Amino acid sequence: MTEAPENKAGPDTRSGFVALIGAPNAGKSTLLNHLVGAKVSIVSHKVQTTRALVRGIVIHDQAQIVFVDTPGIFKPRRRLDRAMVTSAWGGAHDADVICFLIDAERGLVGDAENILDGLKEVSRPKVLLINKIDRVKPEALLELTAKANEAVDFERTFMISALKGSGCGDVLDYLAEALPEGPWYYPQDQISDLPMRQLAAEITREKLYLRLHQELPYASHVETEKWEERKDGSVRIEQVVYVQRDSQKKIVLGKGGETIKNISRTARKELAEILEQPVHLFLFVKVRDNWGDDPERYREIGLDFPS
Repeated sequence: MTEAPENKAGPDTRSGFVALIGAPNAGKSTLLNHLVGAKVSIVSHKVQTTRALVRGIVIHDQAQIVFVDTPGIFKPRRRLDRAMVTSAWGGAHDADVICFLIDAERGLVGDAENILDGLKEVSRPKVLLINKIDRVKPEALLELTAKANEAVDFERTFMISALKGSGCGDVLDYLAEALPEGPWYYPQDQISDLPMRQLAAEITREKLYLRLHQELPYASHVETEKWEERKDGSVRIEQVVYVQRDSQKKIVLGKGGETIKNISRTARKELAEILEQPVHLFLFVKVRDNWGDDPERYREIGLDFPS
């Protein structure tokens, strides 16, 4: 990635929004973090980890590329599901370019196939990114590429590994030229528009999922309630983990509080690295059985409350 130019509104500057869409666990958040070069979107093996639009900002050559990591698109069953899918398609319709990410191992089945059909109705330039190419044979990649391009008129197709970074430079080269000319939207040193309080909550939610994975149901939520910058240069953060039942609260706390201590410890370590200052993190677990139907929780996440 080249050094960012000083002039953010010169005659050669370009800028625009690039939506990353795909089925759950296609690798969008992993790709975004690699392109940005920093943690801006949480990653876990649990599907639908990303809930709202997360923007990561990349300077490449003379272009400012604002990547929009959208929730995985799937068949919604609950109110929260509907809000996430609506948010994802909204991000696609508003973007200058759409990057459709396909898991090469899974191919065009289920949710990925449905997204491909939906893309036919979106009048935006579209780019195909086939991810996890190191896990399948070349002939399978060629077959997958041909099938996708027969269904949708993609401008370009890129073979990538979001985890290893292979092929990602070519994607940046293309997008830096494809975006419209114009001034940059954000300051040169900004890598995300996600408020730090929200990013901190997302980091804790990631550690929650990584620690418990299958034990904790999908319907859990983390909010940052207090953020205090202290005179000694440290920051005190208080967060609440919301679950829906007492049995889930016991899972999160663990025997003798060991599980929540582990989650707090790993989240605090990563937050201290991101903030570059000592962090005192305090986690509380509360039961709120109807949080999935509470408009205030949706606003906190960054989603519109569906009727």
